Amino acid sequence: MSEEKLLAGAKNEAHSSLDQHAQAAADVAHEAHGPLSQFEVKKIFDLHIGSFDVSLTNSSLYMIIATFLAIFFLNVATSEKTLIPSRLQVIAESLYRFIIDMVKGSIGNEGNKFFPLIFSLFIFILICNLLGMTPYSFTSTSQVAVTLSLAALSFITVTIFAIWRNGIGGFFHMFLPSGVPIFMAPFIFLIEFFSFLIRPITLSVRLFANMVAGHVLLKVVAGFIITLGVIFGTLPFAFSVIMIGFETFVAMLQAYIFVILVCAYLGEVTRSH
Repeated sequence: MSEEKLLAGAKNEAHSSLDQHAQAAADVAHEAHGPLSQFEVKKIFDLHIGSFDVSLTNSSLYMIIATFLAIFFLNVATSEKTLIPSRLQVIAESLYRFIIDMVKGSIGNEGNKFFPLIFSLFIFILICNLLGMTPYSFTSTSQVAVTLSLAALSFITVTIFAIWRNGIGGFFHMFLPSGVPIFMAPFIFLIEFFSFLIRPITLSVRLFANMVAGHVLLKVVAGFIITLGVIFGTLPFAFSVIMIGFETFVAMLQAYIFVILVCAYLGEVTRSH
């Protein structure tokens, strides 16, 4: 009896161990294919310069790809300027006209000097957003570090231009509208100054949150298609097709919103003096 009990106990322990391993493997597989797994930054290869980690990650790789795609597209589109433009030339010229009209309309005549910055931001964010819509890709703008860096670059540019154009006194006068009663001036100044300081945060979070939310929803809907099968998964499949089109529109819209807000901030500087 004692040997039978030992054998039964050993079998139970073996089954329990197998169940634990199976559950652990299932948990790992679930995490690997979860809605948030697509935003995981992974190293492609390690690279250290002194104490700085400059390893190439999937996020940085897709930013490099977006940069080269932008350069390649604009070079090819403008390589042959013909009287009857090609399709690529029409697209490039339309983008140029769209951005230059937006810059002039928001900033004024002084906006020409900021056209390279605004155009580069728009093209880079647009391509990063659209690259994230391709299968097995990575959305660099879904990382708050990336969007915050772009927003910080814009914020520093606005601040330097405001001080250079209006001086220190004129810069701080931006935060105190004319006609404000004296007793309300300190409170209005603090509110306006604080709203100015949080602009890079709102810029970055808006772009980051929209990219994450849309991709998570697409992943969840795709999971329903697989779970429900061919017959019952028809409705989620149709919804996912609609969502892909909508998310593509959001990817373009968010690039536009980012740069139009930067133009609006620069326009405030030109009108404040």
